[in-house]
Amino acid sequence: MDYSVYHAKGKEKAGILLKGFLLSSIVAVLFYKSIIAVILFSPFSILFLKWQEKKLCKARKWKFNQDFKQGIVALNAALNAGYSIENAFREACKDLALLYDKKSDVMIEFSNISKQISLNKNIEELLEDLALRTEIEDIETFCEIFKTAKRTGGNLMKIISHTADNIGDRIEIQREMETLIAQKKLEANIMSVVPLGIVVYLWISSPGFMDVMYHNPFGWGVMSAVLVAYLIGYLWMQKIMNIEL
Repeated sequence: MDYSVYHAKGKEKAGILLKGFLLSSIVAVLFYKSIIAVILFSPFSILFLKWQEKKLCKARKWKFNQDFKQGIVALNAALNAGYSIENAFREACKDLALLYDKKSDVMIEFSNISKQISLNKNIEELLEDLALRTEIEDIETFCEIFKTAKRTGGNLMKIISHTADNIGDRIEIQREMETLIAQKKLEANIMSVVPLGIVVYLWISSPGFMDVMYHNPFGWGVMSAVLVAYLIGYLWMQKIMNIEL
């Protein structure tokens, strides 16, 4: 599985496309008040799908990073119990099965590593393959440290325990950051809706007041400029709110 990409399927994909179409239709009606605009804006649902898939991909990698931390904690526990590193992966899978569904990413990956080890595959290569597919910094770091320790005879238990602590610290800091900016994100989302709300308010409170902005070249130009400015502002706010550790 390549964790750097995400492809929505079935009902999930249909739901995202429908949501994208509804959003594009609302914007088209508010800014152009035209069925033709709704049709022209409908391809936006495809862009919305790609954007949502990117967000879902990021969320899946974030969750896998947290689950991987639990995986190496289970691995460390097995090593402390006296198992060899090869057998420790099998024991870690048993512990993880108590916490996760067998279809979860971490169970699939650890089970696959355990099966490949039983076929005499090299552990370092299996971990390196996982790091390449996930492109997660913590896993890449763990892979490099594990590979070096295995070849030089380092203390694997200490290294794995230290790595688990480091990943846990990073996750906790990221959660604290998310908590600190949660209110700002809410404010940003409210601000992004306000311009659309103003248009709706003018429609309701002053019918005909904005007719001059529709169905003529001058109005189309002004509304297009406003729409572009609105989208730039929205994307800018999203970028500012997207803080990563």
